[in-house]
Amino acid sequence: MAAEETAVVVVGGGQAGLAMSEHLGQHDIPHLVLERSRIAERWRTERWDSLVANGPAWHDRFPSMEFPCAPDAFAGRDEMVDYLVAYANKIGAPVRTGVKVTRVVPRTGTPRFLLETSAGPIGAQYVVAATGPFQRPKYPELVPADAGITQLHSSTYRNPQELPTGAVLVVGAGSSGAQIADDLLRAGRNVYLSVGAHGRPPRRYRGRDFVWWLGVLGKWDLEATPGVTHVTIAVSGVDGGCTVDFRRLAARGVTLVGTTDSWHEGSVRFAPDLARNLASGDADYLGLLDEADAYVATHGLDFPEEPEARTIDADPPCVTRPLRELDLKAAGVSTILWATGYGLDFGWLGGRAIDAGGNPVHRRGISAEPGVYFLGLPWQTRRGSAFIWGVWYDAKYLADHIAKQRAYAAYRPADAITEAAHRPGRRSK
Repeated sequence: MAAEETAVVVVGGGQAGLAMSEHLGQHDIPHLVLERSRIAERWRTERWDSLVANGPAWHDRFPSMEFPCAPDAFAGRDEMVDYLVAYANKIGAPVRTGVKVTRVVPRTGTPRFLLETSAGPIGAQYVVAATGPFQRPKYPELVPADAGITQLHSSTYRNPQELPTGAVLVVGAGSSGAQIADDLLRAGRNVYLSVGAHGRPPRRYRGRDFVWWLGVLGKWDLEATPGVTHVTIAVSGVDGGCTVDFRRLAARGVTLVGTTDSWHEGSVRFAPDLARNLASGDADYLGLLDEADAYVATHGLDFPEEPEARTIDADPPCVTRPLRELDLKAAGVSTILWATGYGLDFGWLGGRAIDAGGNPVHRRGISAEPGVYFLGLPWQTRRGSAFIWGVWYDAKYLADHIAKQRAYAAYRPADAITEAAHRPGRRSK
């Protein structure tokens, strides 16, 4: 028997865990939120100094609380931390910081799970894994550790001044890679950017931000398709928000290269796919403009036209004559920065909740292990699931499901209640 028991333990005190707490609180379901460090810890210590939210404040927020900044502004890293802490206080979330969950053990009886934590065992009927999509930095073991070059993941990058003097190879063309390449370029660094498959939406079009267009076009609600790999998107809220354009980065001095492919005797080799990847990003960009124009026409909206938005600059020399191999020492490259995303880490969660590869087994966040739930996964139910506004709606669905399960568990047939009341030895009141 654990020293402490509760109905639900939510593991993780970021946006997913806090959203879950709000909805559990609305159902009056007793729960705890366990956070191994501090609320919004990854925003505090795993984001670079100049990072801002990728969506405007009117959109990238919880539906139940606005940002204190202007609605069209892009909140900075510290503003995001303050917002999440204020939200936790607003909803009275029962968060315990500095508590790490090391193991969840299914057991018979009630409650069903025993959580082994750094603060002692806790029993719970239900467990919600709300550790989010940014759990384990992921990058290929391509360049040997003894190659004499600094290697770091985007999660540990802070600013250009902390990197060794010299050029930087940034691998990854999603939002992180594109923004970090820009950050380094502004600091006067020589930058090589390895561009893989990506989506490239317009920051704004015809007076509306792209998040608005994805909303009215139903794209945030696109459901996950089993077996389909979704490419990253390149978007930025820097300087009030701008469309990421790799050709224009090249015009400013960034050398674009293809997908990083292999390593050989001090050189990094790139796939011959740079032009194809850029063209695919262009198609994604122009396709969204087409859909937006059709929406405006169908609804008779008086939105300003932007024919110049369809202008695609000519390919720069680094695209028409791409580098296939880069001798790092000869090019003066001192650092490889891997902006290659994250993997999941549910090693602390056993039973049927995860498969042999450590991946969550669930449907809409409801695990194959009864009583275990997942929240905040990329494409958990739809495209918006890993974002702050999307996770809020997924949290509501899971909290409603837990409430229903508790109601079933609490049900007692009337004849069973009557029989219990008349058992020998029971006193009448």
